[in-house]
Amino acid sequence: MTDLALPPVRPADDVQAARPQARLSLSRVGVTGVERVVRLGPPGAEEPYPVVIDCSVDLGPDQRGAHMSRFDEAIEEAIGEAALRGSVRADTLAGDIAERVRERQGRRWAEVSLAARFPRLRRAPVSGAVSQSIHTLLGAAAAREGRTRRVAGVSAQGITACPCGQAMATDEARERLAADGFDSDEIERVLACVPVATHNQRGVGTLWVGAPEGEEPASVDPHLLLGIVEESMSSEIYELLKRPDEAHVVAKAHRRPRFVEDCVREMVRMSVERLGHLGEHAFVSARQENLETIHQHSVAAERHGLLGELAGELSGGSSPVAGPTRAQWLDGD
Repeated sequence: MTDLALPPVRPADDVQAARPQARLSLSRVGVTGVERVVRLGPPGAEEPYPVVIDCSVDLGPDQRGAHMSRFDEAIEEAIGEAALRGSVRADTLAGDIAERVRERQGRRWAEVSLAARFPRLRRAPVSGAVSQSIHTLLGAAAAREGRTRRVAGVSAQGITACPCGQAMATDEARERLAADGFDSDEIERVLACVPVATHNQRGVGTLWVGAPEGEEPASVDPHLLLGIVEESMSSEIYELLKRPDEAHVVAKAHRRPRFVEDCVREMVRMSVERLGHLGEHAFVSARQENLETIHQHSVAAERHGLLGELAGELSGGSSPVAGPTRAQWLDGD
């Protein structure tokens, strides 16, 4: 039998480089939901975490498509080099990927965001029972020629108690106690001693911080950011609670009722107090979303700006300033 000779393989045309039928630039093109396992953390304390990565670039009107494989090449190279270094922060990894993506795609800018789920052991407030809490470590970066900006962040959950519902329940309690024969002093003593009911929400707080290019990136311990986020809500939450723990958490939450707006203001206030070493030009973005229990919808609030401007507003020394959003700050606005 005679072997059939295969025809030579003709190099494939670069279809992505062709001119599109509609000559129109695109704001963003890229890959989303890329899953990898990356060792993150400070030297000597690195741990492997599952990470989800999004990468994008701008696209000009004369190029039909981005080269999608080049996104993955940039991701693999950056992760490989990070493994050789032994430790990496989420924002640093995002910046490394963004710079490689921009260069490989030959574009004006590139943006990368990543999210890693990581555990933290914590003790219940009364029994001391140990359980894991899972939080989200965040990193994002935008690369242009000659400069890269990075932000680091965390997202954590907690419980909030509604001040409005509690105020109405308190008024009703006063009326009922008075009708039952309690005098005004006794009523106030009871209300000061016993937490008053209200409806609750499970809240999700997110805090981002960043430093301008040329300065040390947001080298902040994620646990410091987690502390700010969790303390901004009515109470922390725990996976494992015994009965005394549950009573403690419920009582604490109802003694610290907070609106979604209160949580954001507290996050910003504590950021000004605890992150001052980043400098007045550092970027801060705080967001809170509460999952309502007496409605089908959720509620949200956010504030972003430069640390110095936020500090000035909190002290009463300056007027409110509409600071840049995270996207605007990364873009250099």
